Amino acid sequence: MKENQLKMNQSVHCRTKKMVLTAMFACLAFVLNTFVYFPAMAPFQHFVDVLAAVFLGPWYACAAAFLCGVMRMLSGRTIQAVAGAVFGPIIGGLLYRRTGSFVMTFIGEVVGTGFVGAMVSYPLMKLFYGLDAQSPFYYIPFYTPAAVVGAGMGVAVLLTLRKTRLLERMKNELNV
Repeated sequence: MKENQLKMNQSVHCRTKKMVLTAMFACLAFVLNTFVYFPAMAPFQHFVDVLAAVFLGPWYACAAAFLCGVMRMLSGRTIQAVAGAVFGPIIGGLLYRRTGSFVMTFIGEVVGTGFVGAMVSYPLMKLFYGLDAQSPFYYIPFYTPAAVVGAGMGVAVLLTLRKTRLLERMKNELNV
């Protein structure tokens, strides 16, 4: 009986850590995207997405991206802040979980954001804002470079953490 209670307490403790880190990643992405601004690009969102995908997994990373997107929308950005952000961490996180490869996480972030997010944004921008860019591929040239740059920065940080042996310590602390 006590063993089951101990396992349940550890599980709750692990989920609590992940929720707090999810909120911290969302806030970090929001602050970085607010102070380092590029028109129609948010490379720091993708930077944080890659880190969150590795440390938290696809679903918490998606939650962090969603929360950041909502905060960005509340500060005047369009629905692209959410639609463009949530697919990269899901695909990147799933690929990382399956392979353990930072390169695959990078690819998942770029494909999820640069292509899937861009394609989803087109009908939403048309529906909610009346913007007709004449092509569902319109946003790909904006999303993909930002995803490549941001995901590349995220992978660089992860490689540095791995080299200094901090990555495993940090992941062990989260029980990932």
